[in-house]
Amino acid sequence: MKILFCVVLLGIAASAQAYEVTDDRGVTVSFTQPPQRVVSLLPSLAETVCELGACNRLVGVDRYSNYPASLQKLPQVGGGLDPNIEAIVALRPDVVLMAVSSRASDRLRGLGLKVVSLEPKTHADVQRVMLKIGEVLAVPDAAKIWRAIDAGVSAAAQSIPPSVKATRVYFEVNQGPFAAGESSFIGETLTRLGVKNIVPAKLGPFPKLNPEFIVRANPDLIMVGERNASGLAQRPGWQSIRAVRENRVCIFATEEANTLVRPGPRMAEGARLMAQCLNAKAPKSAAGSKL
Repeated sequence: MKILFCVVLLGIAASAQAYEVTDDRGVTVSFTQPPQRVVSLLPSLAETVCELGACNRLVGVDRYSNYPASLQKLPQVGGGLDPNIEAIVALRPDVVLMAVSSRASDRLRGLGLKVVSLEPKTHADVQRVMLKIGEVLAVPDAAKIWRAIDAGVSAAAQSIPPSVKATRVYFEVNQGPFAAGESSFIGETLTRLGVKNIVPAKLGPFPKLNPEFIVRANPDLIMVGERNASGLAQRPGWQSIRAVRENRVCIFATEEANTLVRPGPRMAEGARLMAQCLNAKAPKSAAGSKL
């Protein structure tokens, strides 16, 4: 009887530890205990794991994950779109975190790995992903951390004077040109800062634009990373753009640009960088003018 009683107790304890998490593809993943070996295939997901205090559980990352600096010492397993399946399997992960858009999830699942697919694109997505990763890792304080991030964005907005509000902004994510539209998390940050994004939501979160569209939109201010800023003023027609003509272009260093374009826990820092740019470069009168 004592043996049977102990077996029952062990079964109850195991059941109490087991839990399930449903990812952004609608796939439910079961865990018998919190994963201790994690592979991340998206920089924002790796940063979120670290923000939740679980950086030590990461055993492998994609080639673009470089923050915090400790991630640069981990094995790299390719990119989100071209992961090295063999290298991932060799790391014996308890779970693989990856973007919904990655084509490798089914293959990894077929090899017996637990995969959680997440897609942060908006502020609400970043909040949901942080809470979801908190569930996966069974760590507390995810909601508290998100509230601090959200408060940081609000504080950045409060630092901008009324004279800067309604400035018309073009944010270039990558050459192409690919822009951050109103519906992207970057666009949502710009909206919260009180400025106007020249790329409407109907074009999608990160559309590739016809360069003539930007010339016609004539933004008051341009935000761009240093990797994409070379020759910007020499682009056809750009000398006529108000932002270029009046030297109202914020060029962000590579690490700053990484902060800005990753939908993760550094979103408040990104908002502060945008606010600093606006306070330094935006026209202080007639904001939003097309002249």
